[in-house]
Amino acid sequence: MLRLNLDPIACDGHGLCAELLPELIALDDWGYPMVRVADVPPHLERTARTAAALCPKLALTTRPVAVPVAVVPGRRRPRATGDRRSVVR
Repeated sequence: MLRLNLDPIACDGHGLCAELLPELIALDDWGYPMVRVADVPPHLERTARTAAALCPKLALTTRPVAVPVAVVPGRRRPRATGDRRSVVR
C-alpha cells in the first residue's frame, strides 16, 4: 500500500496531480491541491506514482506504508549460534 504526501511549500499549484488523480486529490479555491485520501488503493498505485513523477516541483511524493507485524506475547526470537551476549567476566 502507498501513501501520498504533499509538500505545500514546494507546490506551485500547477494542478497536474489533480488532473491525473481526481479520485484522491482536489484543488482548493486558489488552484492548490489538497490530498483528500492519503492512503492509495491498490488499483490507483500506478497512477499515483505517475502523478508524483510528473509533478513539476516534485511536491507530491509516494511512500510505502509499513505493514504492522503481529507480535506474539511471551515469545522471544531465538539467539543465533555463536552469539556473544554472555556475561563478561
